[in-house]
Amino acid sequence: MAAPDDKWVMTLKAAVAEPAGTLFCFPYAGGSPETFRAWRGGIADDVELLCVILPGRGRRLKEARYDRWQPLVDDVFEALSPYLNRRHAFYGHSFGGRLAYELSRLASAEYPGTTQRLFVSGCRSPDTPQRRPYMHEMTESDFRDAVARMGGTPAEVFEQERLLRLVLPTVRSEIRLAEIWDDLHTSALDVPITALYSPDDPIDGLCTMRGWQNFTKRHCELIEVPGGHFFVDSHPEYVTRIVNTRMGNANGCDRPLGSGSVRSPEDQQD
Repeated sequence: MAAPDDKWVMTLKAAVAEPAGTLFCFPYAGGSPETFRAWRGGIADDVELLCVILPGRGRRLKEARYDRWQPLVDDVFEALSPYLNRRHAFYGHSFGGRLAYELSRLASAEYPGTTQRLFVSGCRSPDTPQRRPYMHEMTESDFRDAVARMGGTPAEVFEQERLLRLVLPTVRSEIRLAEIWDDLHTSALDVPITALYSPDDPIDGLCTMRGWQNFTKRHCELIEVPGGHFFVDSHPEYVTRIVNTRMGNANGCDRPLGSGSVRSPEDQQD
């Protein structure tokens, strides 16, 4: 469990049974722990649910945001190090998926055998080119319109100019990191990957996520869920049931990528 004064990690649900592991969650650009707070009722009792909080939101709103990947990855890894010597998995959505992947590489190398799985959702594979033009290069007006069309940001935020001015710089900063991200590593990840996508996602759907199979030496599966790009918000019951069946399963006995998408959580009972 995260200490109350840990600025990087928030405990959303403590394990009430012998833990199968800790699940570290990373939200989309500008996202907050509220996305994963809705998961508490669905996550198994033997899973500890933690959310990583980056600068630029919530209690860290006034802290400087990151503009480069390496310092971000290094600092988050250092902050999580006290938690990584026990069984754990990473879950990241969109921008958070990229960060979760980078941290999985470090954690599996530094703490062999403890990283059980990487969950990525709504996140292009590292070898998939980023769609152009870049959102982060848009004018302020166009960027606001684009963020509104994406969804994910509550409509009431766009009705409050002062709040919008606080929120949007973090969203733009992390969208920039997401857009410029690519894979510079020379070896595949030695951790199973579960990649979740929505057929209704206009940002990163099936076509941009297929490539995840090329980035692990272990098992990789691609799972279809409903709900558009922000299905982590709109369909938490689907996602948590998938996570529950995979936590603690490091042997890759799930359906492999290429054998067909899994259509619903009911199809995924191991």
